[in-house]
Amino acid sequence: MPGKRFALLASIGVLFAVSAAAQNGPPGPDAPKLEADGAIRLAHEARFPFSSFASKQALARFLQILVEDRSAPDFEASIEVIRAYYDKLDEARVERMKTLYPVKIVVSKIDGVPVQVVSPSNAKPDPQRVLINLHWGGFMFGAGNGGLVESIPVASVSKITVVSVDYRMGPEHTFPAASEDVEKVYRELLKKHKAQDIGIYGCSAGGGLAAQSVAWIASKKLPRPGAIGLFCSGLDGFGGDSAYVAPLLNGQAVPAGAPMDLMSELPYFKGADANDPLVWPGRSPAVLAKFPPTLLISGTRDEALSPTLHSQDLLARAGAETELHVWDGMWHRFFADPDMPESQAAYSVIARFFQRQLGRASARTEKST
Repeated sequence: MPGKRFALLASIGVLFAVSAAAQNGPPGPDAPKLEADGAIRLAHEARFPFSSFASKQALARFLQILVEDRSAPDFEASIEVIRAYYDKLDEARVERMKTLYPVKIVVSKIDGVPVQVVSPSNAKPDPQRVLINLHWGGFMFGAGNGGLVESIPVASVSKITVVSVDYRMGPEHTFPAASEDVEKVYRELLKKHKAQDIGIYGCSAGGGLAAQSVAWIASKKLPRPGAIGLFCSGLDGFGGDSAYVAPLLNGQAVPAGAPMDLMSELPYFKGADANDPLVWPGRSPAVLAKFPPTLLISGTRDEALSPTLHSQDLLARAGAETELHVWDGMWHRFFADPDMPESQAAYSVIARFFQRQLGRASARTEKST
């Protein structure tokens, strides 16, 4: 979220602090305190070292991001200021990615929806499979460079063409505008590709939209995609331990109240019903039971780790096929920085997942029709 982009988490840090206090005898005045509602009030001088399992490159980037985040615009800033700030950050990443991952980029429109078609230039693109990328940005920013950051390495490593969709966002537009745009692109791709050969993925808001798109596509009686990816996102709202522990690892105060309610805070969802499975598919086991194979990615310092883990649990209970990867020490949308070994590992995981899942038996894909 703007101004809170880099809230971090790791509930294990809280558990270590509590365990240490228990082993060292009666708690002192600064020891963690258990409150009546189960909340733990941490010691004043609690310290959380950076993960010993993370790479040196990740540590260096982590320190840089902490400095960058101090200049991030507040949530209340104008939409023009917010979009310009994050577009500039992603523009630098795009230029770096182009040197590491050779691709061809074509700016176009599909049924009136702006898209960027990204295909590998160092190998012949897979003629059968295609991916739809839905960019990050709280349904407010991330179009253009934000989508390219998430598309360039995936297209290059997987050898699959990625269609990055610049869907309609708030405050100019409200739900279900973005889902409608994804539907338009999906319908056009179905004219050239089988449903089981189409994958959809996204990060943060884009991950939420990927989930919404599956439910939306099913509501339109279209065949479900072959596989999807939900990265640093969830199916059933925002909250859990990560919303509270994450800020500690970023030197921020623990939120005093409930986590931000996306339905009330984000202009895109003005007037939407949080219990509508087209908004939060996780609210409907019946909808989740028809989900395609789903890849979930997060990090232990991602504010959305809890929603990611909760989504994994919901999908598993519904009988959907899932694959979960969590990188220690990594933050929200960590794979936007291509020089880290963890990012490169994530690109490989994403590529292998879609290469393996797309094109499997059509009978499985047609389950939702």
